[in-house]
Amino acid sequence: MVAALAVSSTIVDVSPFSTNGAIMVANRPDSIGEEAFYKQVLRYSVLVVVLGPLLVWGAVVVPGGLG
Repeated sequence: MVAALAVSSTIVDVSPFSTNGAIMVANRPDSIGEEAFYKQVLRYSVLVVVLGPLLVWGAVVVPGGLG
């Protein structure tokens, strides 16, 4: 349960729609275009949302069920 809560809080923070994500988009480097950076952050957050729960499940639930 604690691992699920920790992953959930991390997933919320990486989205460009969250406060932290909006700050990242607002403080983007000048070398990257605004739209390209936004898409990059959005892709990263989708990747974390898809892979995060699977990785936690594989690390926490699967070993507990094998014993």
